[in-house]
Amino acid sequence: MRRWIFIFIAAASALFGSVSYGQSDLPNSNSGSLDFKQWGLTTIQDGGRRKPVDTFASESIYRDRTGRLWQPNDFVLSALLETHDWKNEPMVLVSFGKLKGQLGLDKTPRRFSFAQLAGSAELLRIANEARALKRAEQPLDRVQQEALSVNDRLALLGNVMNGNALLIVPSPQRETDAWIVPDPAAVAAYYNETQFAPAFAELTKMMRAYTQGDGFNFSRAANQLRAGLRELSPVTYPQDRQLRLEYFYNHFEGFYRAIWCYGIALVILIVAHLRKRGRALRNIGVAVAIVGLAFQATAIVMRCMIAGRPPVTNMYESIIWVSFAVLFFGMIFFARYRAPVYLLAALPVTLIALLLVHQMPIAMPSSIDPLVPVLRDNFWLTIHVLTITLSYAAFALAMGFGHILLWRYARNPAAASADAPMHFWLYRVLQLGVLLLAAGTILGGVWANYSWGRFWGWDPKETWALIALLCYILTLHGRLAGWWTEFGLVVASVVCFLAVLMAWYGVNFVLGKGLHSYGFGIGGETYVATFVIADLLFVVFAIWRYRASKRAVSLATEIESERAIV
Repeated sequence: MRRWIFIFIAAASALFGSVSYGQSDLPNSNSGSLDFKQWGLTTIQDGGRRKPVDTFASESIYRDRTGRLWQPNDFVLSALLETHDWKNEPMVLVSFGKLKGQLGLDKTPRRFSFAQLAGSAELLRIANEARALKRAEQPLDRVQQEALSVNDRLALLGNVMNGNALLIVPSPQRETDAWIVPDPAAVAAYYNETQFAPAFAELTKMMRAYTQGDGFNFSRAANQLRAGLRELSPVTYPQDRQLRLEYFYNHFEGFYRAIWCYGIALVILIVAHLRKRGRALRNIGVAVAIVGLAFQATAIVMRCMIAGRPPVTNMYESIIWVSFAVLFFGMIFFARYRAPVYLLAALPVTLIALLLVHQMPIAMPSSIDPLVPVLRDNFWLTIHVLTITLSYAAFALAMGFGHILLWRYARNPAAASADAPMHFWLYRVLQLGVLLLAAGTILGGVWANYSWGRFWGWDPKETWALIALLCYILTLHGRLAGWWTEFGLVVASVVCFLAVLMAWYGVNFVLGKGLHSYGFGIGGETYVATFVIADLLFVVFAIWRYRASKRAVSLATEIESERAIV
């Protein structure tokens, strides 16, 4: 399919004169100073969705050997027109050591070139085996999962370079029909030569301007190209406001801005807390946190408007939503009790969650994908999934709160035990989480009966949701019944979150089984395992310090009693 790319170049030369370029001597484009907005607003069909080229390109950002950071839209055209040797550029991530060994790759690098991987018969064999198992609804091992992921990304890169991914010519009648590449032979199935000629001319102008680094003509031709493609099929081509909204969302980077605000707010609040009387500083910290919350809320709202649904259908979306809800709950409790400790508990959780999804784009891609059939019910998707994820947010806030209290117990157990308000506030957050998780689990059963014909089936997701609920119910009941002290409640608020982590992450990324397969993924095990081990060690340390303090107090009491007797 690459031949049509060079047809454009040849046509451009014939139409506009100057130098003609052959397949082997395309110039290196001076594209660093070009404005790619108009090209980025052009619509492409990808992954079952019509989206701006900017969105399609933004799924991966590549850096060449010289260290130049390529704009995603620049990369697509560069790969298409071969202005850079992308086939030999190490940019395909292969991080799993066992897969590297089976493919005969060097285990030190994490990224490999298209040329290195495309010719691997072993990669193709493992990927084909994985696809066969997936079709048969059989579980995949980690090597098969990684091989399938690498092969899919390799195929996408290959399709970008050979032009097969550039599905920018709209179908004439129905939105669900396949779009096609601007190959004259393929376009003939939808449009005659006269209809497509204006768009074809603008495309050749745009590509020529790109190779020459002509910013003015590049932007103008890209704008006219989009207008020409829309004229071909006004019914199926997205409205300009939709494209501009998604383009703005991509470049607004609300979550990234929120990360900076949360980090600054956390530092300010910690300093204010240490100064004891830093009320003005505390207010500044709260204000900065609110600004970050506004950035994150704006990005979530825009994502909902683009997708037409709540942002909770994959791990990336659920994390950005839960992280938002954690701080939102923290703000509510702060407003209610005027206790900055709620923000000190919420901000680290929210900040770490957002940093995590930004550091793991392969395991948790940010793409907006069409829903699987079982999720195409906005009513149940909204009330069930949002309720469940809000409970995760409450428990995450309680977990953050528990860490603060455990740290205080580790430093000064007596003072921490005497702080009744802190334990009361923790208890309130746990109550909120239990209420939401219980409601969400029941609503999930109703939806399961509606979708699958049964209320409960001991699916791994259902089972672990129930386990998490029982863990927290036992925690609250045990405290109410006097089975354990405030310290036991604090320990449980941290340890029980591991059940939530299993229900949320473990079922999807570790077990990978059950009817909730639409949420499955791979990657992140090292981060999660490190967190779990470090967290448990911290809990053990706090318990040891607490018991040592109790023994010391008991021993001191005995000594005082003996002295009194003497």
